[in-house]
Amino acid sequence: MLKRLINSLLSAGRAFSAIKKYQITVQRKEKIIMNKWNLKNALGMLIYLLLYVIGTILVCMTGIIHPVFFVCYQIIAGIVLTVIVIKAFDQLKTFGVAAGLSAGVIILMLVMDDAVLWHVIPIITIAAAAEIIRYLFKYSWTGNLVGAAIMTFSTFGYYAQIWFNRDYTYEHATEEMPAGYADTLMAVSPMWALPVVIIAGIALSAVTANAAAKLFKLEKK
Repeated sequence: MLKRLINSLLSAGRAFSAIKKYQITVQRKEKIIMNKWNLKNALGMLIYLLLYVIGTILVCMTGIIHPVFFVCYQIIAGIVLTVIVIKAFDQLKTFGVAAGLSAGVIILMLVMDDAVLWHVIPIITIAAAAEIIRYLFKYSWTGNLVGAAIMTFSTFGYYAQIWFNRDYTYEHATEEMPAGYADTLMAVSPMWALPVVIIAGIALSAVTANAAAKLFKLEKK
């Protein structure tokens, strides 16, 4: 009887060990799949690309509500876009994700006939920076975290005009927005507001990324 129990335990142990080895093998294969471009991952990235484009549009649309929201584009983007980007980065840990997301925004600009240099150059710059950072950190959580924060600057070419090209911004706001919008925009955008919104946006991006990691159970390695 005792011998049978021991043999049963040994058999159960061997079975458990075989299952664990199988699970490890499956997990390794899944990681390999996550680190490569294939049809499944490409389709998944297409969804994130669309979400990133929609998120960028939503950030820009908040400026219609009040000039303060225009000034705070980076803060809003730090929340809205971070969730999308950090999920995309976690989904596919290889080169090209940031470039793909930024390409979506550039295509949108082309469709809107708004692909001027001061809009397109920041998009290309953040894509290149995010790709380099992720590569240097070997597509780890730290690389994804920093890369996601960088990718929230998709609207920089728009809101930076408030401070770097004030006459142009005032003129267009006067022409395109309701009466008083341009004057209010100038009043709520002193020069010191630029570093404040950038720092606040980056900080909120980090907080949002960590919250998203807990919510979606992302790998933080």
